[in-house]
Amino acid sequence: MESKYDACIEACYACAAECNRCATACLREDDVKMMARCIALDIDCAEICALAAAVMARGGEQVSALCRVCAEICEACGEECGRHQHDHCQRCAEACRRCARACRDMVAGA
Repeated sequence: MESKYDACIEACYACAAECNRCATACLREDDVKMMARCIALDIDCAEICALAAAVMARGGEQVSALCRVCAEICEACGEECGRHQHDHCQRCAEACRRCARACRDMVAGA
């Protein structure tokens, strides 16, 4: 059964996965301290994306509010990851931007 949230759910799960990969890869970098903000935002973003996807899958009544917050966190994470030239950060930044757009589109259409 498809729902109006499917594209956003997929973007959120993809973003959560990339954020988790990025955080793990950042922990393996030579200068982990320089990556601290990236790691922290990756963790927060992965959590909020997974939560947003779960709430959408259940059709929760606070979907729009949660997706607005998710978009904000994705934008912050994407901006931070985009500052780093590591491939994992660049992939994460792109996933964050896609998820932020999907969340904003979903809220606008809700």
